[in-house]
Amino acid sequence: MKRKIEIMDTTLRDGEQTSGVSFSVSEKLTLAKLLLEELKVDRIEVASARVSNGELLSVQQITSWAATTNYLNKVEVLTFVDKGVSIKWMIEAGAKVQNLLTKGSLNHLTHQLKKTPEQHFSEIEATIKLAQQHKIETNVYLEDWSNGMRNSKAYVFQFLDFLATQPIKRVLLPDTLGILTHTETFEYISSLVDKYPDLHFDFHGHNDYDLSVANVMEALKAGCHGLHLTVNGMGERAGNAPMASVVAVINDFLPDIDISLKETSLYKVSKLVSAFTGVGIPANKPIVGDNVFTQTAGIHADGDSKKNLYFNDLLPERFGRKRQYALGKTSGKANILKNLQELGLTLNDEDLGKVTQRIIELGDKKEKVTQEDLPYIISDILDSGSYQEKVSIKSYVLTHSKGLKPSTTVAIEIENEMYEENAQGDGQYDAFMNAITKIFKSKKVQLPTLIDYAVRIPPGSSSDALCETIITWKSETKEFITRGLDSDQTVSAIKATEKMLNII
Repeated sequence: MKRKIEIMDTTLRDGEQTSGVSFSVSEKLTLAKLLLEELKVDRIEVASARVSNGELLSVQQITSWAATTNYLNKVEVLTFVDKGVSIKWMIEAGAKVQNLLTKGSLNHLTHQLKKTPEQHFSEIEATIKLAQQHKIETNVYLEDWSNGMRNSKAYVFQFLDFLATQPIKRVLLPDTLGILTHTETFEYISSLVDKYPDLHFDFHGHNDYDLSVANVMEALKAGCHGLHLTVNGMGERAGNAPMASVVAVINDFLPDIDISLKETSLYKVSKLVSAFTGVGIPANKPIVGDNVFTQTAGIHADGDSKKNLYFNDLLPERFGRKRQYALGKTSGKANILKNLQELGLTLNDEDLGKVTQRIIELGDKKEKVTQEDLPYIISDILDSGSYQEKVSIKSYVLTHSKGLKPSTTVAIEIENEMYEENAQGDGQYDAFMNAITKIFKSKKVQLPTLIDYAVRIPPGSSSDALCETIITWKSETKEFITRGLDSDQTVSAIKATEKMLNII
């Protein structure tokens, strides 16, 4: 039989302690609904009592909604041992579950509260009793519990002996300062589970040493009954144990553990939390980062086409995502083929080689190329092959200074002869065209008239790698269009012009 583990999300409480983060009332309500109904977490911790009027209003809205959907016992609030002030706040907020913050280490008790264990326990008992009178359920946080186990274990066991006599639902064990190793986590929690088999223990990990996911695994192996997680690992300092990574680890490596969370909703919730907080998701963050299901090296794309050699169990479809193949200087033909297949396009080997070379050139310029850019690169390359190249623009200097007219010096090779000219104009491209016109005038060649000039990035592209300039020309006999593609707008116009010169 699998062992059911409760997942409590504390993004709206502990996650809000991320520096610079504050959820609005409507954002908290939206996320509370999404976490419980879409992601299917077991419980949510939504606020700290007594913080602000806005916090009170947000909890009132959440509890009002939760009361109509049978979720009220899943909504929890952090409270304090404060002679009933927090309980009064809870009653006004409509909340029915308090997570009472107490001292889990003798160091905190002695130096912050300056009280004896007996005094602290007496006040806790009074708070729990008052909550019971108002039909409020109590869970108890042992703040700084990890340091308590390291440095004052006798106090922790004395505290738990007391809590075992109290009408509480859960004991919450926070690694408040993120100091635990995985071996300590297993040792400490297993000792508690063995000694107090009738108590329910939640583990609340922080990530200061980047060990939170490993500690969560060991907490589960040690027999803990619940976990506290946050979306995107948000939280104070280095944050809390991240929801997406923990869910994937449990599902893949702990087959005897059962959780209710819906994997396919993790990415959606992650993106929404990022949008609400303004805290970006690192591109390489496991499960939810932009790059984690993107193959960059061509050899990996090639291997994926040959029996999925570079796949692991973290298939993107599990999390509502899709595998991608990056386009850049290391992508090679295999990545480009994968993207072409998705677009329904095919190229012969020669043209594929040309497209690959163009993407490598853009990669060397540190430009990011997307799948949406591909049709424009292909069009540009195939268009370049539709005429015999007799004119080549070898070099140019474009200047633009305040108070002075833009000017251009250009060198062109026409049928193996070099020509050089300079000119001024109303803009850099106008100056370039004036210089070109001088050269062709000396050869008694009339250039076509420019009748339309349009600049755009490829529609749908999410990068600034490419700019397309489309120029319509009119000669005495016909009207025609040339296109130029480059990361620089003026250069793309010059490339379109070079095509025109070859056509005429």
